[in-house]
Amino acid sequence: MSTLPTEFSPVTVLTKANIYFEGKVVSHTVTFADGAKKTLGLIYPGSFHFKTGAPERMEIVAGACRVTLDGGKAAQDFPCGHHFDVPGNSGFTIEVTTGICEYICSFL
Repeated sequence: MSTLPTEFSPVTVLTKANIYFEGKVVSHTVTFADGAKKTLGLIYPGSFHFKTGAPERMEIVAGACRVTLDGGKAAQDFPCGHHFDVPGNSGFTIEVTTGICEYICSFL
């Protein structure tokens, strides 16, 4: 059984979506009472590169993806229930081949 959260409360959710790559990646920002932020999003099929400022943890809550961290040599597969960490001031390429990948991004 997955240990990924199924809901967050109490939180504030920004209604304006973060839209990337012509709508193929969409997320919403969630802010917690302590000031922590996460984004909840969808990634449609394709290959997309993101840069990071702060370190991030990407938890896959539905679907699957393949990820190559900047400077990494091999892509790794991440099915539902798994996560990967991205260093700050870095980046990663994420690929979804079928279906929709749903994620929680935590800023560490």
